[in-house]
Amino acid sequence: MLRLKKMVSFLERVSQALSKWFLWIGGIALLTLTGIACANMVMRPLGVPLTGAYELVGFFGALAVALPLGYTQIARSHISVDILATRYPKKTTRIMNGISSLLCVVFFILVSWQTAKYATLIWKRGETSETLRIIYHPFVYVVSICCLLLSLVLLIDFIKSLGFGKKEG
Repeated sequence: MLRLKKMVSFLERVSQALSKWFLWIGGIALLTLTGIACANMVMRPLGVPLTGAYELVGFFGALAVALPLGYTQIARSHISVDILATRYPKKTTRIMNGISSLLCVVFFILVSWQTAKYATLIWKRGETSETLRIIYHPFVYVVSICCLLLSLVLLIDFIKSLGFGKKEG
């Protein structure tokens, strides 16, 4: 039991560190896409639109959404509807949270796997974006890795719901 608690503590530290790094990179992606969109809005009326602005905004948008997923779960910042859950006893709520976390772990592992599979397919085909001819499988791989990190965070939540590790706050 002590070993499991230490392992959960270690996994928690790793997932928190990775999630914070991913959050920062996601923030940079958000600032970048905002800068590109603003520059394009200013340049378009002048007759000089930024070539490939929509592609770049799309790629950076995918990063800005995917990279903070793990941190958002750690911070409990995702939207949750708990109208019924607040009326249940704590033990029932903990069990429901555990089941929910476990189902989400399975779901996001599948999403990660299928996304990585798709990234490998477009890599093997040599697909590039239409306008700028950017190879975009790395962006898809990053989304896959982010889903895997979210799965790790959810797995930690599940283990904690069983009573191991620090209590959820």
